[in-house]
Amino acid sequence: MLLLIVLSRGLAIYLSAAWFSSLGFSAVYWYIFKLKVGLFLAFAIATVLLLRTAFWLLERAFASQTLEKRTIVVNNQPIQFAPERFVRPLGWILAVLFGFFYGLAMKADWQTFALYFNRATTATPDPIFQKPLGFYLFSLPLYDLISGWLITLAFVVLCASIVYSLLTLPQKVLKVAARNATSKTFSVVSLALAVFLLLLSWRTYLSRFPYLWEDHQTFSGVTFTEAKYLLPALYLVCIALLIAAAISVLNAFTKRGLRLLLVALAIPVTVYVVGVFIVPAYVTSFIVKPNELGRETPYIEQNIAWTRRAFGLEQLELREFPAENSVEALDLNANRATLENIRLWDWHALQDTLKQIQAIRTYYDFPDVDVDRYSIDGSIRQMMIAAREINVKNLPESSRNWINEKLIYTHGYGLTMNTANGFTPEGMPRFVVSDMPVQSSSKDVKVARPEIYYGQETNTDVYVKTRQKEFDYPQGETNTYTSYQGSGGIGIGGRARRTLLAWALGDLSKLPFSDDVMPESRVLIHRNIRELVNGLAPFLIYDNDPYIVVTSEGRLFWMMDAFTESSSYPYSRHHDVGANNINYIRNSVKVVIDAYNGTTHFYIFDNQDPLIATYRAAFPTLFEDASRMPADLRAHVRYPETLIRVQGEVFGLYHTQSPKVFFQREDVWNVAQQVGLDDQNRKQVQAIDPYFVLMQLPGEQTHNEFVLILPFTPAGRNNLIGWMAGRCDGDNYGKLLIYNFPKSRLIDGPLQIEARIDQNSQLSSQFTLWNQQGSHVLRGHLLVIPIGRSLLYVEPIYLKAESSPMPELRLVVLATQDRLGYGQTFDEAMTSLFGDLARPATAEKTEPPKEKPTEGAAKPAAPPAPGGSPDQPSVEQLINKAVQEFEEYQRLTSQGKLGEAGQKLEQHKRTLEELKRVSGKKQ
Repeated sequence: MLLLIVLSRGLAIYLSAAWFSSLGFSAVYWYIFKLKVGLFLAFAIATVLLLRTAFWLLERAFASQTLEKRTIVVNNQPIQFAPERFVRPLGWILAVLFGFFYGLAMKADWQTFALYFNRATTATPDPIFQKPLGFYLFSLPLYDLISGWLITLAFVVLCASIVYSLLTLPQKVLKVAARNATSKTFSVVSLALAVFLLLLSWRTYLSRFPYLWEDHQTFSGVTFTEAKYLLPALYLVCIALLIAAAISVLNAFTKRGLRLLLVALAIPVTVYVVGVFIVPAYVTSFIVKPNELGRETPYIEQNIAWTRRAFGLEQLELREFPAENSVEALDLNANRATLENIRLWDWHALQDTLKQIQAIRTYYDFPDVDVDRYSIDGSIRQMMIAAREINVKNLPESSRNWINEKLIYTHGYGLTMNTANGFTPEGMPRFVVSDMPVQSSSKDVKVARPEIYYGQETNTDVYVKTRQKEFDYPQGETNTYTSYQGSGGIGIGGRARRTLLAWALGDLSKLPFSDDVMPESRVLIHRNIRELVNGLAPFLIYDNDPYIVVTSEGRLFWMMDAFTESSSYPYSRHHDVGANNINYIRNSVKVVIDAYNGTTHFYIFDNQDPLIATYRAAFPTLFEDASRMPADLRAHVRYPETLIRVQGEVFGLYHTQSPKVFFQREDVWNVAQQVGLDDQNRKQVQAIDPYFVLMQLPGEQTHNEFVLILPFTPAGRNNLIGWMAGRCDGDNYGKLLIYNFPKSRLIDGPLQIEARIDQNSQLSSQFTLWNQQGSHVLRGHLLVIPIGRSLLYVEPIYLKAESSPMPELRLVVLATQDRLGYGQTFDEAMTSLFGDLARPATAEKTEPPKEKPTEGAAKPAAPPAPGGSPDQPSVEQLINKAVQEFEEYQRLTSQGKLGEAGQKLEQHKRTLEELKRVSGKKQ
């Protein structure tokens, strides 16, 4: 069994080393491997030596009277008992078990040791202990590990000394009362207790530091009571424990017995109860609570400053946004580029549509749809991109065999790219890149290497460069095949290497006997990009939304955001990010993975992060500077959604820097909410997802930027209060902006706009009608888009048939603060909302100059128009026009032409307003 375990572990090491080497990161693997082995051996040996030495000293101290044979009486029956047969083997067993356990435990905590050995220099001291930030990020975790290890061993030795002491008691201890213990017994126990108390003092000293990031109801970090009373009391407890340890040592040599030990233990217990419980409770109740704001103000200020620093909010730029109601504030002509890039495709709806019209075969899938920007015909356009990956689990059951799964169906093929707001007359996407083989409608986007060997659903190992041709893509009634031309994977090599790889991969029954696999063949393992990056750099935290990028050369690359995180940043409040509860985060790394070869690059984008600086010192061959990222990849870097979510959550409370306002929770913001669907397609109110917009930022006199937007509402209310923008382009990448709305008036939020849509009689009746005819309405995410000095709300409406889950765009609903319009297309909706103002402005025709009238000559009078002036219709004309428009509106409604009916209704309203104005003048 031991031999099998060793061989199995050796094969796993061999395979991992070969995989790291195939990616060019052998140094990374061997550093981690040597560190793990070193930690295991060091702590296993040290634990065994410390325990065995302590047990040996105990045996020497108690000599033969402890281990000699004796007779004990149990239930009036004499029993022969030889402690030596049990005590010494038990000592070895305990030492080896504890050694093995701590060897494995310290090996698993190798990152703590790596951070400590390579720690970066930090200068910022905390306001309480004046320790640098690096002490909490790098040193304190290691000290906690070491102190926990030592105090556990000391406790084991203390318990062993008590057991040895009990063995020195008279043989009839179980029948009659025990005699007083010998002086030697108390000496040994006193020394063991002294060591335990000494280590407990160190442990208590270290326990003071986590108060810096403890979360309280109002704020996080050290409070007034803790700073002035509790932390000094813990320091006194440390001193009391040292005094108790000294008394225990004194008792070991003076042999005064149990009474002195009890006095020694009473000192730290008394100090602890009084200093840690009684005094802080009194101060909190009678000193702090009556004057809480005044007492806690300095500590609240520290919490605000350090939390903003920990989540990257200290460099945030505040701007004012007027959010005016007028149409002129939108400045439609100056913002045509923004309007032309408004995203009407909701990614859920597009994903369902792509699976129906672009999957082609059942084994292809589109696991995700991403938003990015590309240069198309000389202008930057917002695009929707989805990679077409292969999922061998969806192969027909008759095709599920080793050759198909390992040799033939090895990769996905190509991608789809469509404009974010482009639709065909049938409501389908307007593709720029699509189909198999890949077709591109733009000369600016080409795909020269469409095969996807590494992706989000490539979860199986495959063999490439074999005698079997690989399935590339279907074409009509035939299939097209190819052979892998890349450099990825591990070489199969000769017979011995093939056997080792087969054993390590669990493929002993097939790989060694396959005639299709040749020595020059290669095996591609860890092809899921999440598994790949976690294997290479397990100390980083990765975003859940990798996205695919097409380079200028037509190659496909995956881009993924990576974060460094900590939960021990002083004075910072904890927040949940994924499965982790953290109080510090940085998006320090961008990971780029070649979808064909699996070649991976880790680019550092935040050189100020001490954690990534430390990891770079440990793994210098793993990381590269951001300046080394190719320009065509750099153009597609995005602000991470994960980061802006947590920053938005933190900013909601910590946007205020006034301790009084913070303490009273007078100005708390929440991420805006919208109506969404749960897993059972039931409506529910949920926080709005951050969304990308290609727009011109208010106050910026530049071209359109790709930004990530997150709107806010006041806590407990639905009106908007501001919005956050994460910049993605060029030198502005990573900058965070906050636009504050006026507090003197209410700005409609997403839920209020949703309510206005629901209350519109025409839209509501049409939704009801569509939901009753074997289909249901799918409402896309409501986007709040700042344009000019105002806001435009956009919500696409899809119709999804129950028989075919392929949503089609049927309506586009637009709204401002005081208007609502809709149409079958975006242009129709714009016309419905703004009328003629929605049309692009054209150059005015120049007229010949009019002759100036001679001086003193009378100006020719314009002939009067019947019933009114030439530029103003009469009341009768307006009445006839209103009647005609209403009849036309009724006809369009009965025909189900809801978009045209909405436009006609808006015209009818404007006619009635004009009629009211003209008739008022007549009166």
